[in-house]
Amino acid sequence: MVRLAAIQQSAVLPYRFRKDRLELLLVTSTGTKRWILPKGHIEPGLSARESAEFEALEEAGVVGTTGPRSIGTYHYQKRPEKGGERCRVRVFAMAVTRLLKSYPEKSKRKRKWMTCKKALQEIQEPELRALIEQFASSVTIPLS
Repeated sequence: MVRLAAIQQSAVLPYRFRKDRLELLLVTSTGTKRWILPKGHIEPGLSARESAEFEALEEAGVVGTTGPRSIGTYHYQKRPEKGGERCRVRVFAMAVTRLLKSYPEKSKRKRKWMTCKKALQEIQEPELRALIEQFASSVTIPLS
């Protein structure tokens, strides 16, 4: 029997190119301090993409250009003390154009630009790692 995700969330995969190298921005979770993508519940009245952009601003202090379609989904299980529900996360790639010095969750989380290789080492969810690998192989360096 297939168990469907009870909670629908959305996230952004913030990225930039520095010296012709792809970098990804990860944030720490508030509980375990693991490196994750900025993500959260899909807010009432907002699309999944709009909610993802809101989470990027709130959790990571980034603004950028987000693609109109999700680049994929991944699933994860919330910790038992957080309810233990299974979550399905739709991910949207965001080409970061602004990195804010001040943002709502700055005191709750760390943020860090990482090479794709380093980000893949830090992320624990196998489905998310696969999604990032697929994205990294398909994104092209913008012409200057």
